[in-house]
Parts: sequence; C-alpha cells; structure tokens
Amino acid sequence: MIELVIPIVFMLCVVLGEALLLQRRNRGSVDWHDVIFNLNSGHIMLWLFRGLEIACYGYVVTHYNQGWLSDWPAAAVWLFTLLAWDFGFYWLHRLHHRFRLLWAVHVVHHQGENFNLSLGVRNSWYSSLTSIPFFMLLALAGVPLAVFITVSILHYGIQLFNHNALTPRLGFLEKILVTPAHHRVHHVNDLAYSNRNFGGSFIFWDKLFGTFGPALPTEPFAYGVRGDKSSVNPFWASNLPFLRYFRLPFQPSAKAARFHCAAGCMVSGTLLLFALVLGYVYRYGYGYDGLVAEQAALFVLLALGAMALGGMAEGRYWGVGVWFAVALAFPLLLVLLLAWHQPYWLMVSGMIALHGSAVAVGWGRRLPRLSEEKTHG
Repeated sequence: MIELVIPIVFMLCVVLGEALLLQRRNRGSVDWHDVIFNLNSGHIMLWLFRGLEIACYGYVVTHYNQGWLSDWPAAAVWLFTLLAWDFGFYWLHRLHHRFRLLWAVHVVHHQGENFNLSLGVRNSWYSSLTSIPFFMLLALAGVPLAVFITVSILHYGIQLFNHNALTPRLGFLEKILVTPAHHRVHHVNDLAYSNRNFGGSFIFWDKLFGTFGPALPTEPFAYGVRGDKSSVNPFWASNLPFLRYFRLPFQPSAKAARFHCAAGCMVSGTLLLFALVLGYVYRYGYGYDGLVAEQAALFVLLALGAMALGGMAEGRYWGVGVWFAVALAFPLLLVLLLAWHQPYWLMVSGMIALHGSAVAVGWGRRLPRLSEEKTHG
C-alpha cells in the first residue's frame, strides 16, 4: 500500500515546509496550534470514511456498471474522468454551501482563519461520507476503480496546492484552473465572496454557472466564518455543528484552560501520531477487506490519540491523562501483544511512549499566569 502512503507523506512535508518558510519570512507569524489542529482535524476518522467511499464505489462499479465507457480508448476514459470528477465536485461543494445539514460538515474547513497549506487538510470527520452520492455516476458509467482513485488523488493534490499562502497570480492559467488567487476569494468570511469559486481544479465551471468571483475585497477582510468559533478538539469541531443543527444540548466545557501546551510539544506529538497513521495505512490500506480485532484496536487508539491532542490544545488535564494512557498502550499492543517487532513499529511506538511520559511529568506544559486565570474567571 505504499502508493497510498506516499501522498500522505508528501502532504505532511509540504504543509510543514510551508509553515517553516512562513515562520522564517514573517518572523513568528505562524499559528502553530492552528497548523497542528488542521493536520489533526480528521486524519484517522476521515481515512475510515474515505475507505467507505472507496468501498461503495467499488461495489457499484462491480455490480451496477452500465458499460457506457467500455468501447472508449483509455485516453478518452481518463480525460472524461478528469472532467467529470471535477464537475461532480463543483456541485458537491456548491450544495455544501446551500444546505445547512451539508454545511454542518463543510463549515469545519471554513472555520480556519489562516490561509495556508494546512487549511487544505482541515476537514470534518464526515467529509468523505457526503461525497459518496456525487461520484456514483462515474461508477455507473463504468470508470474503473483504479482510475477513480488516481484521478481523485490528483484533484485533491491540486486543491491542497490552492490553499498555499505563497503563490502569486499564475497568468493565463487563471482562465482555466482554480488557483490560490481564486480560492482565497472563497475563504473570505463574507457570503458575497465565500459563495463564489466552488470549483476544485477547473475554474470554468464557476464561469459557466455564474458563481465566479474574480478578486478579493478592496477593503480590509478576514478569513474564516462569522459567529461561533471552532473548538481546537477535533471531536467537538466535527460534531458541534450537528449538535447545533439538531439543537441538542451537549456542549464542550467552557472552563478556562488549566495550562498552555507548547507548540513544540503539539508538533512532536502530532508527527508521532501521524507516523502511526502511516503504518496503519501501509498495513491495512482502505481497510474494508475484513476488519480484524488488531486493526480495530489500532484504529481506536489513533482516534483517541487525536482527541487527546485536542484536549491538550484546550489546556485540559484529561487530555494529558488520555495521551499518556494511549502513548503507553501503543507499545503494549503493537510490540507485546501483536509481536510487531519490525524496526519501524519498535521505534515509533517507543518514541510515542516517551513523549506521553514526558508530557505527563510536565514537559511542554506551562501553567497559566495568575493574571490569565483572573482574566478567565
């Protein structure tokens, strides 16, 4: 499954590379906690539901393929898929802005207030679930699963690039492709701008259907959404929009942070968790060929680790406790119970256990100053 791991490693490298470059250029302007939340917002839960999307596509293309493309040359199938995928994404994206239930999924992405590559991977846990109906026509038409996955990765790569903070206008390409200049317009926290430029890779859909926005506001503006801010805990960030939509009373704690978690602590913890996610992806792929107990246990630990990091970002002691427990559980599960003695698993599980222990004894945590505590309450 190395072909699935490579895009994730590439994404991680370019996101952190851009953040380091911005940090050096602008002398400390990068909000590292925001970058870490964006990386941690849904990488393991989203992977599970992405697997469900692929499983549904594979089932439809196997059992309900209408064979419309069976006589087409391979090049024509690839070109059709390239355009049809993006056409489906345009309507998926546009309808996510139109209907409140779909917006409850998509709002997580728009709540990011810093426009950089990390924003491109900020997503709700449920993003892939809402994508399923929009791409099933490709399966009915007979687009092979391998072609669908490859084209999907290509388009998602372009969409990641379109969130970068460094690229200027791209000349004639602005007339054909969605570029960072176009997508910045879409992330302005004003409906007159955020309801424009829905395309994923090609800008001509917006021009064809009357949703093209050529430029940013001339007056001062901000990115993000107006109203309630996102939680820094990925569990609440993905689920609060639904709780509010259905008017359910559950809410995260409003208590002041008990400590501040240093950016270095959060970055190192997230990278170690990502290393385990990469191992999970390499070993199990999309994970729908038959769920086994060891896979389920690893998945649960990864999900708990993501939520624990969110709790630590909020300054909650329960986050420290859960992170410590999860960090120790990884070597117990992988090395002792499952006997995965390959160097990769030994190294990563050992390092995350050390990280969890160091956080538990106080590394990376700073207690709020008395003035901060008084300010909060």
